[in-house]
Amino acid sequence: MQMQHKRYSLSLESPAQQNNVIKTAKVMKMKKLVLTACLLGASFAALADAQSDCRAAAGSYLTGTVVSGPTFASGQMLNGVELSHTHVRLRADQDGRTYDVAMDNVYAYGYDYAGEDVPSPLNTIQRGDRLQLCGQLYTSGVGIHWVHPNCGTQPTSRQPNGWVKKIYSDGTVSDNYEANTEYCQLWQ
Repeated sequence: MQMQHKRYSLSLESPAQQNNVIKTAKVMKMKKLVLTACLLGASFAALADAQSDCRAAAGSYLTGTVVSGPTFASGQMLNGVELSHTHVRLRADQDGRTYDVAMDNVYAYGYDYAGEDVPSPLNTIQRGDRLQLCGQLYTSGVGIHWVHPNCGTQPTSRQPNGWVKKIYSDGTVSDNYEANTEYCQLWQ
């Protein structure tokens, strides 16, 4: 029996040698399957933990795929600071509906430098990206906002301690894109 794998050629004369090679190949394939299952299980466990974390933060939890955006939206002034927003549209895994996601730009680290543009890191969100969101669902229409920290106050359903995180293809998630608390004093 002549076996070829990549650039190597192996000549196996006895049936025992042939059986050993076949058994080794099966064991290696099984190890790959077990490793893949473990990685998938860890990814699902992480998402389940995130949902529990969001519930503890008094928020509503959504995951899904960005279908459009990001776009900049001007806002009102508060003590000389513009309360602008960035919007994306997200098709939710939970119900298949498309949600407007309103992200407060003052909570993005690039806010001070963005001017009338989408600040960093929100400007890295693209169509097809997967996001994990914790925030407050709109009371009218299909959307979610308050996807940012609540500046250290006790979380409530009206003021959850939210976040925006990108879900990478391997199941891991980014840090919170809306974690800048520099402007919390505006509401204190």
